[in-house]
Amino acid sequence: MIDPFGREISYLRVSVTDRCDFRCVYCMAEDMTFLPKAEILSLEELERLCAAFIRKGVRKLRITGGEPLVRRNIMNLFKGLGRHLDNGSLEELTLTTNGSQLSRYARELAEVGVRRVNVSMDTLDPDKFLAITRWGKFDKVVAGLDAAAAAGLQVKINAVALKGVNEDELDSMVAWCGERGFDLTLIETMPLGDIDGDRTDQYLPLSVVRARLAENWTLQESAHKTGGPARYFDVQETGRRLGFITPLTHNFCESCNRVRLTCTGTLYMCLGQEDAADLRAPLRESESDAPLDAAIDEAIGRKPKGHDFIIDRRRQAPALSRHMSVTGG
Repeated sequence: MIDPFGREISYLRVSVTDRCDFRCVYCMAEDMTFLPKAEILSLEELERLCAAFIRKGVRKLRITGGEPLVRRNIMNLFKGLGRHLDNGSLEELTLTTNGSQLSRYARELAEVGVRRVNVSMDTLDPDKFLAITRWGKFDKVVAGLDAAAAAGLQVKINAVALKGVNEDELDSMVAWCGERGFDLTLIETMPLGDIDGDRTDQYLPLSVVRARLAENWTLQESAHKTGGPARYFDVQETGRRLGFITPLTHNFCESCNRVRLTCTGTLYMCLGQEDAADLRAPLRESESDAPLDAAIDEAIGRKPKGHDFIIDRRRQAPALSRHMSVTGG
């Protein structure tokens, strides 16, 4: 699949649910209204959609949410997708999670072919963790991280850099991840979804963070790529990688190779644009994959050059009303 700007689309992110057992302050309002179950694709339909994208050239598949591991019988989907790893048509099957359910599922994930997981974790302070996630339990997530490591999964911690919230902890997080053998990626807050509070007060440019970290750590630019938008550095003192995802201070769209599928069968060609394609209708209208394939081709032909994210104090509304939990980041 080649988009209008010559980029090969080889990476699909699939949100299997908009539900989550946390209510992170930068992601969701505390009193969320979730999609009716009737609108959600079955696991069998999600597997069929993923198979269509794999046939058309997707080589990396990431399962996201909401929190994907709260979806009932989710391992059936992982087992089905794992067969594409076995036959070589899929190179990597990965997962982004908040870690709350990893103690339960880490070994099964490893058994079906998952080799690495991204875990969202913004602080090492249990009280602050509860304040950020509203409902999360720090000890439960740490137990999940231990289970993932014991199962042989590579772990990368994703932390959203939040001004006045965790900016004084980022040095400690680099050290903590180094001690545990985890990589760390820092992410700028993105203007998605109506939340409680003003996101402009949370925004912390990662250019500032990187300069601060360089005072205490030797950061050497790395050629490492995962297919995602992060720019990586090797931390000489720990031997681990430190990534920066900067949709606001540095637009990463020129190399974008990914599209995002929601649990309702809506395909977003760009995280930062509202344009989307309905794949649920062609999926359900025929047992043949021809209408679905045609819909995918038409959608890829509309993929935009880039997003329009901006943090603007004069604009009270978010850049997009869609919550991050809908498309999985």
